[in-house]
Formats: sequence, C-alpha cells, structure tokens
Amino acid sequence: MATLLDAVNRAITGKPCSEKDYDLKIFSTKLRELIKEYDIKYDPELSVPSDNSLADDVFKAALDLYCEVGTYCKDTERIIKFDESEIKEGLKTAPSRASFGEGKDAKIMVPRKPEDKTPPWCFIGAGGAPVSSEQILLSLVQSYGSIPLADSITTPALTSVDGIRIRTNSPLEIYGAIRNAVLAREALRRVGRPGLPIMNALATAESAPSLIAALHPQYGLRPSDGYLLAALAELKVDFDRFNKACALSNLGARIVGESGPVFGGYCGGPEGTAITAAAYHILGVLVYQATCHLVFPIHLKHRCSTAPELSWVISTYGQAISRNTHLLSLNLTYTAAGPCTEMCLHEIAARVITAVTSGLSIEAVGVAKAIHEDYLTPIEPRFAAEVAHATAAAGMKREDANEIVNHLESLYKDKLSDPPLGMKYQDCCDVKTGKPSRKCLDTYNKVKGELEELGLQF
Repeated sequence: MATLLDAVNRAITGKPCSEKDYDLKIFSTKLRELIKEYDIKYDPELSVPSDNSLADDVFKAALDLYCEVGTYCKDTERIIKFDESEIKEGLKTAPSRASFGEGKDAKIMVPRKPEDKTPPWCFIGAGGAPVSSEQILLSLVQSYGSIPLADSITTPALTSVDGIRIRTNSPLEIYGAIRNAVLAREALRRVGRPGLPIMNALATAESAPSLIAALHPQYGLRPSDGYLLAALAELKVDFDRFNKACALSNLGARIVGESGPVFGGYCGGPEGTAITAAAYHILGVLVYQATCHLVFPIHLKHRCSTAPELSWVISTYGQAISRNTHLLSLNLTYTAAGPCTEMCLHEIAARVITAVTSGLSIEAVGVAKAIHEDYLTPIEPRFAAEVAHATAAAGMKREDANEIVNHLESLYKDKLSDPPLGMKYQDCCDVKTGKPSRKCLDTYNKVKGELEELGLQF
C-alpha cells in the first residue's frame, strides 16, 4: 500500500511537466474524453438524479481520470502517479469507520448510502469564515458546542490578535493559530462538551508553520480532532500541504482531505466537475492518507455551492462515491446569502437535502460565501443539522428530494448574482450570551414551517 512518504518521493521523481501543460493538455483533455466515453450528460431538471448507472459511470470515469492524470506537485513541477492496482488497494484499505473526539463526546463516523436512514455526521460551525475578535470566536464556538446534533465543530478564522491584523506567513499567523486552538477548546469546556472534536480548529492557520506550532498538546488539540488538509484546484498539491500532512500523520492525527473543484474552470461544466469531485477522494486516500473527505464544488461566477447546476454535481458525485466505495465523505455548503435571511436558509435546505439523500454527511455552513467578517451565526448550522437529520430519518427517496430541491432553488436562483448580505453576528445575537434576536428566530421558524409543509418532520 502506498504511504505518504511514497507520495512525497513521487512528487520529487515523477514525470516533469509544466503546470500549463498539466491543466490544458493532460487534465482538461482527458476529462473531456471521459465525459464522451461514458456518455455522461447533465439534466437541468434533475437536481437529485436517481439513475444508479449514471453514478456508477461517474465513479468509473473518476477512477480512469486519476489513473491517467495523477496529482500535480506545484513545487517540483512533476506528476505523482499511481497505477490502477495501487488505487484499488488504497480504496479497499481506506478507513470505513473513524472515531473522533474523546470521552462522552467521542463518536464513530460511518459511511452512508443513497436514501440511507443512517444519521449523517453533522460537522457544524463557521465553515472557515472570518471573525474580527477573540470574543466573537469564543461566543460562537460556545454556541456551536451547545447544538445537540453537533458531532464535531469548525471554528471561525481570527483576523486579528489583540487588535493587530494577522498577516499570512508572519509571526502573527502563528499567534493567531495558537489563540484559535486555545479559545476553541475553552469554549467547549464552558458548555460541558470538552471532548467534542474540533475538526477545523485551525481555520486561522493558512501556512504549515502556523498549523504545526498550534499542534502542541498544551494548546488543547488532540489527534482525535480532525484536521482539514486542502488540495489545490485541480488535483494539485504543494510542499506546504505535504509539510502539514507529514506533521499530522506522524502524530497519528485524523486528516480530512478537503477539495473545492471549480465549476466553470478547468473542470468545465457539471459533468466534468462531478467526475473531478469523485477523483479528489482518490487523491485524499493516496496522497494525504486521509481518514475522511470533505468536498465543496464552487461555482466560478457566483462563488458559492448552491447554484442549481451544482445540485446535480453534488448528488452525482455523492452517489458515485457512496455506491462504489466505503469512504467517509462530507459535503460542505457555501451560501450566497448572509445570516438571518430566508434565502440563506433556503440555500442550506436545498444543499443539505441533496447531499444527505445522495449518501453524504455534511459540514455546515459557510454563510455569505464565508468571506465577510462577522457575517455568521449559530442559527444556520443548527438549522442545517436539523434538516439533515429530518431528511435521513424519513429515508427520503431521491425522486422526492429532487422535487423539494427544485422548489427551494426556484425561490432563490434569480438572486444569486445579488444576494442579501444579511446581518453581522453582533447584530443578530447577544455576544455575551449567544442568544439570537427575535428577528433571526422568526426567520428560522418561518422557513422550518415551509419545510414541514413540503413534508419534512422535525
């Protein structure tokens, strides 16, 4: 079985290739060939397809793609390749169960199938969105930890330390990453869930040195937490990410392979984006030795994951992976609209229903594209977890999910180019108590009522 050291060695000794040639002559060319070979076609009427053969063909195409193009290392300008037998062995021996967290807060993540009643893993919180102060980070994480359906949480990213703006690759980033870890663990202690896994404790840590610095156990992080390790679009890595992987694997930490294939970029349209999303799972297994996988296709124009075209992408790659492997896979939602808006909750519901009925678990949620400082609240992730559990408990059929998702998308798709930004956390919630405002609760209850009319039972 290939190891992380094998992948690093192949990054050094693999076939030389310019990045431009990899993008245009190798990756994009092979992807187009496979779409034609397997006759994979997007249907705009099917947000949630129920054609098993389509899902299986997408998986076969992803396997062929990765066999042919491998992973590109930007630092060495070489291609990391694995043969078909190594890929199949990697998929066979990859984790089919994983324990996260400690003590009474520990839980086992298990794979799911389409239309599965198995409760999805709910990895909830900020989606890496930025916050302006340590006080807000502490308040938010306490609120996330108070959500009963939270299996793990993700922290916001600090943008300042003691009022000083953080700069990437500076000592301030190391200070910020350490402070991020300490505050997150303290927040969970305050709400009586000290063992809850923080699967993205270090959203502040952009570079390998800052992540490695914050891994010291005195700051509160543990191998049983999860650590997001992103690949670069498309199917690329660099030494900074390998450095993170090396440190994490030698600690015995659980690595979460993260990827965001770009719809409208080198992937092309829905068909190519779905195949690439499935292929990223193979990269995670073989290059990062990932325990589980987090994928979030992003729309190049709208910069979110809730555009209608991406429903088909997420459902199709989700079914491809869940039907043909035992991999642990989660889908992350990035909404266009901001907190305390009906559009934001409609986007979340559409995406969560799509993912859960397609055999995926969830991370939720990156509100307002996760780029606006302080535009996030605990209401949206709580809502996402409730929708996820209601969908799974019903054993919702893909045909029924398709009808509901099509309806929800009709409510917001014309607003994607100019979505409402919503309100900042300090305007939505009491920073000291985390208690949401009446306006936010009314919006939350209204949309939950709409979903109940569509058939969900909370």
